[in-house]
Amino acid sequence: MFSDVVGQEDVKKQIISQVGAGRVPHAILLSGPEGCGKLAFAVSLAQYLLCQHPKDHDACGVCPSCRMSLSFVHPDLHFVFPVVKGKSSDQPISDNFLEAWRRRLSNGFYFGLDDWMEDMNAEGSQPLIYSAESGVIQNKLALTPFFDGARVVVVWLAEKMNEECANKLLKIIEEPPARTYFLLVSNDTGRLLPTIVSRTQNISLRALSREEIAVRLREMEPGCPAEGIARSAEGNLTRAIRRMRENCNGEGNDFFDRFVQLMRECYRVDLKHLKEWSEDTASIGRENLKLFITYSLSLLRESFVYNFGHAELNYLTAEEERFVGGFSRFVNERNIVGMCKEMETAARDIEQNTNAKLVLFDLALQMIVLLKK
Repeated sequence: MFSDVVGQEDVKKQIISQVGAGRVPHAILLSGPEGCGKLAFAVSLAQYLLCQHPKDHDACGVCPSCRMSLSFVHPDLHFVFPVVKGKSSDQPISDNFLEAWRRRLSNGFYFGLDDWMEDMNAEGSQPLIYSAESGVIQNKLALTPFFDGARVVVVWLAEKMNEECANKLLKIIEEPPARTYFLLVSNDTGRLLPTIVSRTQNISLRALSREEIAVRLREMEPGCPAEGIARSAEGNLTRAIRRMRENCNGEGNDFFDRFVQLMRECYRVDLKHLKEWSEDTASIGRENLKLFITYSLSLLRESFVYNFGHAELNYLTAEEERFVGGFSRFVNERNIVGMCKEMETAARDIEQNTNAKLVLFDLALQMIVLLKK
């Protein structure tokens, strides 16, 4: 329901007004930065469109359609999402992973591809929306609606559609059956076919404010350092929730430990242990590596700001502050730009599937030089 969507009040009012006036586009592209709530918004809109007694601000939550929608088992609510190929006899389609998908949604809508890969036990694979998915969708939409009302297809990370699938879906997205709505969620609309984009109405969601993130974190875990986590999340609630769980639920901050080890071994110029660090860190998988580098960038910037002596400008956990208090003197105006640039280059190379062990070891070598400045 829309009450599950953090912030985005203007966009909620806009779409609810369109539903009330009967002017909902048959194909909507929900864009915006990761962690802003695009999936939460798509599922909430789907529930609103399927509700038998919608209210002025949200679905009723109690009608038969709502009860099924809230459990993600409504027969007229269809989900499409990236999957990995299993056995050679299995078609790589979303329905094969539907039980795991429903469990994931039941735990909240703010999650990333790396979380979903872990649910599928497919870390290190390349998930896609394959061409077989288009035939499944077409067959489902050829059936009569269960409630003789709306039907909704939610496509999560639509940029993961391979070209064949996108081309096959193009016609049905352009001319869907009556009262059928496609809600495409994308973190990177530039990777979608232009013909798909041109046949949708784009609704752009903004990055969340620090206060919006902090409020949600306090609701989920009252004792967590919400303000510090919210600042380092940079508008990404998915990232903030992950950090909150690491810091507040006793899981340990693996990213912090890896960052500390990297900087200490670089300062000691211990190539043997840096090689071991590179190999071990590479094993956490591509998506987690990208998150680790994002976290490292944040901690480098916090270390630089720490030097100015204004505590109100720093947002660190107690553990991070103990480390930064001693480490910050090695991060200064002579090397902070270079450090950030090397981190960003490593993130780009990992995104392009360059050998992670080589990327991380090269990053370590560059950090040795920069730490000595």
